[in-house]
Amino acid sequence: MHIYHRLLEWVKPYWSRLLLAMVCMLMVAGATSATAYLVKPVLDKIFFEKNIRMLKILPFVVLLVYAIKGIFGYFQTYLMNYVGQRIVADLRERLYAHMIDLPLSYFGRHHTGVLMSRIINDVNLIQGAVSGAVTSLLCDSFTVLGLIGVVFYRDFKLACITMIVFPLAIMPVVKIGRKLRQISTFSQEEMGDLSTLMHETFGGARIVKAFGMEEHEKGRFHSINDRLFNWYMRAVSMRAITSPLMEFLGSVGIAAVIWYGGYQVIKGTSTPGNFFSFMAGVLMLYRPVKSLSNVHNTVQQGVAAAIRVFEVLDTDKEPKEKGGIDLPPFSKQIVYQHVYFKYGDEGSWVLKDVNLEIKKGEKVALVGPSGAGKTTIANLLPRFYELNKGKILIDGHDISQVNLNSLRKQIAIVSQDTILFNDTIRNNICYGRPEATEEEIIAAAKAAYAYDFIQRMPQGLDTLVGERGMKLSGGEQQRLCIARAILKNAPILILDEATSFLDTESEAIVQKALENLLKDRTALIIAHRLSTIRKADKIAVVSDGQIVEQGKHEELLAKGGLYRRLYDMQFKDKDKVVYAFRQSR
Repeated sequence: MHIYHRLLEWVKPYWSRLLLAMVCMLMVAGATSATAYLVKPVLDKIFFEKNIRMLKILPFVVLLVYAIKGIFGYFQTYLMNYVGQRIVADLRERLYAHMIDLPLSYFGRHHTGVLMSRIINDVNLIQGAVSGAVTSLLCDSFTVLGLIGVVFYRDFKLACITMIVFPLAIMPVVKIGRKLRQISTFSQEEMGDLSTLMHETFGGARIVKAFGMEEHEKGRFHSINDRLFNWYMRAVSMRAITSPLMEFLGSVGIAAVIWYGGYQVIKGTSTPGNFFSFMAGVLMLYRPVKSLSNVHNTVQQGVAAAIRVFEVLDTDKEPKEKGGIDLPPFSKQIVYQHVYFKYGDEGSWVLKDVNLEIKKGEKVALVGPSGAGKTTIANLLPRFYELNKGKILIDGHDISQVNLNSLRKQIAIVSQDTILFNDTIRNNICYGRPEATEEEIIAAAKAAYAYDFIQRMPQGLDTLVGERGMKLSGGEQQRLCIARAILKNAPILILDEATSFLDTESEAIVQKALENLLKDRTALIIAHRLSTIRKADKIAVVSDGQIVEQGKHEELLAKGGLYRRLYDMQFKDKDKVVYAFRQSR
């Protein structure tokens, strides 16, 4: 009930439409009850008493009743579906907006497909609980009350016999609803796994085909899809048993009514019209009562989905707007002071006592073996993750105490994993500054050595790049990312080996673009190729989560430590390859 109450909180903005819908429901319920009530005068006055006056009146009364029922039924259906669909749209939008504001660590803990399933599948189930269930609950409740009034008015004793059956019919439905809620939870989990699998295989289609794993992926899909099918069939089985169970229990009451009511008609204490009016009311009660029993099942499925949705909405967002001072424009230095970090509460330390100083205008490179912690050091600067101990200071301001928006406005990132959106080249370049002018966008493209290939595109800046920029080459993708960073014009730059996946020709062009990007900026560069950072103002060597060496290229080579070993490994191997190639010729 707590979860469902939270769902109904979303109805408040649309209470006026809901109120109108309720008025329409009352009219529909009244018309339905009037239909059962009219059976007695139709039978007694027309068929038994053969009253000509009533023959002229009652058919038009029946037509009027059904006209009222149809007109108000239409408006009730439209208004309730408007409210329901609007609530679901609001909830889906709120969920997406909340997800976008969640910390990066949340996306590391949850698969993309699972998060997509929350927005698409779970919210669709909530739609039934909010729109269909509320409509049925209100409209059918009014109808049931009206028909019960008719039934008791026609024959109080007979009505009491009938009402004994209703609680017996509802009890098993409640138990079935609880089981459906559990089944729905498992079904949505399987749907999330299925979405994750499709996201992985479609995104990695090249690797799937390169390794000939099509049949393997088909098998994985079949396994999850089969489990999902079994859960769905269990839900169908639970829902299917509800109707025959209610019909059988209802037949007990109807049989009792026929026996007792027929006995009264034979004795002469009741008229056939009165009895059939009563019977019409009882039979007409079946549909709304059955519908109300299905409401419970629908609500249970919706609640199971709502629990998963509210679990996301209750996760704390990044504090972008609230609290903290606005970080003044960067002017002096960045300092890492005794920084410790680990992923999760129970993991081992990824960074241990990291100390690093980066002065304004300096180009500082992070080098070291894979998994040493280089990327983590860089990711802590824009607060993609919150450190566990220590401080990171920008011009003396602890970044954990500053407004997150003001911090990230001063940082631009270019990574080896090029991220472009399925949009135009123009919108990808001005992603960080949507208000940028045409001249500024072109200037950024020229500085990134991207304007020449943009001009060759069919629609120029308005050419769509495809999903993740798949219509462009690797070098072209990277130059657009550099143009995006140039246009943002942030004073601090994080550069994650932007040329590591490029061929020699593309790398040469991108290196020129990077030189333009690095001008007059303070840069933290994650380097895998040591040849790219020889001219860095400072090189920090990272090993096992610690900075073990710092200095310029020549100084570190002279020390003969880890940097020297890394350098020798890269360039001695290169020299051996060159020597072997020459010998083969």
